[in-house]
Amino acid sequence: MSDSLTLAKSLISAQSVTPDDAGCQNLISNRLHNLGFSIESLRFGQTDNLWARLGNSGPLLCFAGHTDVVPSGDTSRWITPPFEPTEKDGFLYGRGSADMKSSIAAFICACERFIQTKPNFNGSIAFLITSDEEGDAHDGTVKVVDVLKQRNELIDYCIVGEPTSTKTLGDTIKNGRRGSLSGTLTINGKQGHIAYPHLAKNPIHLATPALLELTQEKWDDGNDYFPATSFQISNIHSGTGATNVIPGVITIQFNFRFSTEHTAASLKQRVHAILDKSSLDYDIQWQLSGNPFITEKGQFTDIVSSAIYEVTKVTSELSTTGGTSDGRFIKDIAKELVELGPSNATIHQVNECVRIEDIEQLSQIYEKIMHKIFQ
Repeated sequence: MSDSLTLAKSLISAQSVTPDDAGCQNLISNRLHNLGFSIESLRFGQTDNLWARLGNSGPLLCFAGHTDVVPSGDTSRWITPPFEPTEKDGFLYGRGSADMKSSIAAFICACERFIQTKPNFNGSIAFLITSDEEGDAHDGTVKVVDVLKQRNELIDYCIVGEPTSTKTLGDTIKNGRRGSLSGTLTINGKQGHIAYPHLAKNPIHLATPALLELTQEKWDDGNDYFPATSFQISNIHSGTGATNVIPGVITIQFNFRFSTEHTAASLKQRVHAILDKSSLDYDIQWQLSGNPFITEKGQFTDIVSSAIYEVTKVTSELSTTGGTSDGRFIKDIAKELVELGPSNATIHQVNECVRIEDIEQLSQIYEKIMHKIFQ
C-alpha cells in the first residue's frame, strides 16, 4: 500500500461533512510540521482553515483544497459505508475519495518525497486548505485570501486539487472557470378574480415578452478560452394555487455562467435595459458567486502538461467548463492557477470512488511539477 493511499484512507475515515473538518487538518498539519512547514490555523465562524508554508523566497507554489465533503445521503444505497474507505475491484470507495481527499493525500506525499530529495530547493511551498468549499464558502478560502492579501503574501503558482479528469487521469486541466451571477427577479402586477381581468394586472402575462427576449438574447460569442455566456431560468413561482385567482406577483430565478467577455456589471446593465423596455414594476436581487478567471496557456500550463505526460503518457487539454471552485477566490492573489485532480465521474454521488492506481500517479505528477518549478 502506497503512502498516498494510506493517507487518503485516513482522511476519508473522518466524517467531515461541510463545514466540519473532523480533525483532517490536524492530520495534515502534523505531516507538514514534520517537514518544517510553519502552520497557521485560521478559524472563521464554524469553518477551519489551514495556511502552511515552507520557505520565505520565491517562487511560491501553493496547493489548495478542501477537507469538507457533501452529505452521504441514504447510506443503504452505498455498497460500502461511505466513511469506511474500502478497496474494491481496483477502486477506493468512500465519501470524499475523489472530491478531494485523494488529491490532498497525493500532494502531501509528493511534498515529502520532493523535500527528501531536494531539501534546499530555491523557493517556497504552501498549503491552503478549508472546510467550507462544499457549503456556502463564506468563511473558507475567501477569508484566508483576505488575510494573505492584507499582508501582501502573494502566490506565483497554484494547483487546486479538484477532480478534473474525465476519461483518463490527467486528460483535462482546468485553467480557468466561468463566472456565476444569479438573480431573483420579482415582477409586480395586481391580484384579482380571473373572471374580471380588466380589474387586475397579470404579472405572468406582463413578464412573458421580457423573459422571451432574455432567453433569446445573444450575450457574447465567447473567446479562445470560454464558450459563449449562458443565461438560464431555474425557477418560476406565481399564483395562490387557486384556478380562479389572477396572481399579484411572479418570481423568477435565473443564472448567468459568463466568460471574460463580460463583467457582472455589464450583464446587470443589459438585463435592466431589457426589462425597462417593457415598463415593468420589478425588483432584482443579485448574487455574484464568482468572477471568471483564466490562466493563459504558457510556461506553467506547459509544466503541468509535461508532468502529466511523463507519468501517464496522456496528452492533456485545457478547459474552463464545469461549475465554480475556490480558484475564483485564490486567483485574486495568484499569478497563475490550474486545477488538476482525479476523475470527476462519481463526485457527489452514491458510491463515490477513485481508481487506486490514479492516487499514486497523481502524487507522482505533483512531485514532477515541483521538480520542474524548483529546478
